Amino acid sequence: MNRLNWDDLRFFLATARGGGLSPAARELGVNYSTVFRRVNALEDELGVRLFERFAAGYSLTLPGEEMLEHALRIEDEMAALDARVSGRDHRLSGVIRITTVDDVALALLPRHLLSFRAAYPGIGIEMNVDNRFLNLTKREADVAFRMATTLEGDMVGRKLADVAWAVYAAKDYLERHGTPSSAAEIDGHDLIGGIDNLARVPPIAWLGQQAPGTVPCYRSNNLLNQMAAAKAGFGLVALPCFMTADQPELARVLAITDAPVNQFWLLTHPDLRETARIRAFLDFMAKALAADRALLEGRAAAD
Repeated sequence: MNRLNWDDLRFFLATARGGGLSPAARELGVNYSTVFRRVNALEDELGVRLFERFAAGYSLTLPGEEMLEHALRIEDEMAALDARVSGRDHRLSGVIRITTVDDVALALLPRHLLSFRAAYPGIGIEMNVDNRFLNLTKREADVAFRMATTLEGDMVGRKLADVAWAVYAAKDYLERHGTPSSAAEIDGHDLIGGIDNLARVPPIAWLGQQAPGTVPCYRSNNLLNQMAAAKAGFGLVALPCFMTADQPELARVLAITDAPVNQFWLLTHPDLRETARIRAFLDFMAKALAADRALLEGRAAAD
């Protein structure tokens, strides 16, 4: 009789989701050859081919598609069980796995995380910086700091602030090209734009809409890189105000008030909110970041 275990299914699911061995290896934190060996061993154990191998990646066979449906249900049940068991942990010890985007991780959180560590030395911090929204339900992280106009799913937490954005440029760029005094004067300036998902972020899209005939001279899928390009003098850029508080090379040109407002959230899974270390973290960070509300809302510089 063939026997499956959860570890086998993890390798199967990662390969199915990623469409190949390399994406699966990155998701699982193992090397390519380990995924190759485990997937082949699973197929040998079951006596059925789960994937078709192509140069561009792996594609599920019909038995693989049938197995995927069951494996996803098992994954959800395992995640729910893990969350419920973890939610009964009343110790102020262990590790908190945090996820957020790189600009928040670099510009906003470090000093507060250090203060939390000083207050709770028994709790370790694991930071996953990723511009994707990692899935808290599947326990890819315990806590998320997210900036979004809307939220999906059944996460619980607190809205910390609205996030103000503004148009910025290097001071020497403005000396050479002049400073727009209104949105109507943006047309004709060099612009820094986004690519991939960042191009659809409302304030970045708004900046491009002010100069519909202008192709951005520099584009990036990363806010930190966009900020670096602005500091180098490429042109005007839309940035969250909290990112620029310690950037003396940049000047604030115009506030962006015509785009949907991002909200800054601190979130966890419902089954984890009564875990002692998670509750301590949520309470501590909500209070700490309340002191940054003026900074997040574009009304003050960092302390």
